[in-house]
Amino acid sequence: MRIEPTDATLGATITGIHLNRLSEAEVDTIRTAVLDHAVLIFPTQRLTDDEQIEFARQFGELSIESLPFTNEDGDRLRSADDPLMKLFQGNEGWHTDSSFQPVSAKVSMLTARKVPSSGGQTEWADMRAAYEALDAETRARIEDLTAFHSLYHSQSQVGGDDETTAQGLATLHGQPKSRSPLGPGHRRENATANAAPLRPLVKIHPETSRPALFIGRHAYGIPGLDPRASKDFLDELVEFAAQPPRIYSHDWSVGDLVMWDNRAVLHRARPWPLDEARSMHHTRVNGERTSETALNYT
Repeated sequence: MRIEPTDATLGATITGIHLNRLSEAEVDTIRTAVLDHAVLIFPTQRLTDDEQIEFARQFGELSIESLPFTNEDGDRLRSADDPLMKLFQGNEGWHTDSSFQPVSAKVSMLTARKVPSSGGQTEWADMRAAYEALDAETRARIEDLTAFHSLYHSQSQVGGDDETTAQGLATLHGQPKSRSPLGPGHRRENATANAAPLRPLVKIHPETSRPALFIGRHAYGIPGLDPRASKDFLDELVEFAAQPPRIYSHDWSVGDLVMWDNRAVLHRARPWPLDEARSMHHTRVNGERTSETALNYT
């Protein structure tokens, strides 16, 4: 096994192994590496769904086993105004997975099955290094601040109304439109001060004790600030945080697998020509309830 850090403050490429036949010692090395580097790139692994699921289970309980994030719909490609594509448009904003759920995600991973001829990269931003780069005044200001997190709120910022978001989620999860794949606590009518998950702006990593900004497109409504002031401040934090050398951008090749620690980074997808297919298979490891449960769900 060879571990080669990227030129950014996060990320490392791991070669010399295959993820479908790991020893326990190799798994332990990967567990340590993801804590150190936050993003791990495994080129051209070409895992099947079952192999990806088995690999992901080495890191905890799965909240998503294998979910295709693709613009394909049978033998056609979805148009830009398709509700699912509106969800994918939202994912072009910096975010961390499942922060809008009562228990946020621990680890996520993607495998590339089809890649377009241009665009379609995924980028990650190091929220540990971003926190360290803040001036003392800003650190003091955010020390005790919190924000609510809502997918319905974040989708509304890219023009997705509640019905479009619900329909896109149902399509993504292969469920009838009348059902909410995320459960009743995540529908728009419940995304209030009493039901939307409330999270600190500064997260102390449960395994490394390293502080990181916990922000992104799902965050809104800092208690004690009016909505405009809250939005402006959160936007300023994201703009500051997601700057070189704190960014790693991955140009996908078919078979690549990338995994990342949602407790330490933000990520986003980049646009691609919608007349070309892009298919990424996603697996998500749920966070431990002791550390990833929202403040108002304990």
